[in-house]
Amino acid sequence: MRQLLLLRHAKSSWADAALTDHDRPLDPEGRCAARAILATIERLGIAPQLVLVSSARRTRETLELMEPLPGNPRVLRSTELYLASPRQILDQLAELAADATSVLVIAHNPGLHDLAMMLTGAHGMTLGGPGSRRLARGFPPAALAEFSVAGEWRTLPDGARLIRFLTPADLQQAAT
Repeated sequence: MRQLLLLRHAKSSWADAALTDHDRPLDPEGRCAARAILATIERLGIAPQLVLVSSARRTRETLELMEPLPGNPRVLRSTELYLASPRQILDQLAELAADATSVLVIAHNPGLHDLAMMLTGAHGMTLGGPGSRRLARGFPPAALAEFSVAGEWRTLPDGARLIRFLTPADLQQAAT
């Protein structure tokens, strides 16, 4: 069984209109959320072997604030993950080595949300479970979806099952 973790970057800043979208940093709320994600990952015993991260500044800063991640995973920065579609993300996953059993993808919406919905089989279907229903409502900044994957990476979206979906509100509740 494989583990796929989809993490939307933490909340970014729009304060500097001169910056391109690719170069937007995290805002203070996003910086706090990224640290809360790390605490949650540690509490849950999640230790990805590999991190695929978009080349955008906000995704890289999210990862930097989460380091060191449990298990000291290998990190691959990918320009292809910047504003990637679900198909582009699946293509990246299909190229992974067979021995990669736990992967964290840090990227953007709408691609992450659309991929998560595809993995739940939610397009045109009734969603099962509270996590799936919450996921259908959106994938906010700093949200984390965990899937178990039966089979190879290249067989996705088949064989995926949503294990949990955590939002920043969940992370705040867990910290108190």
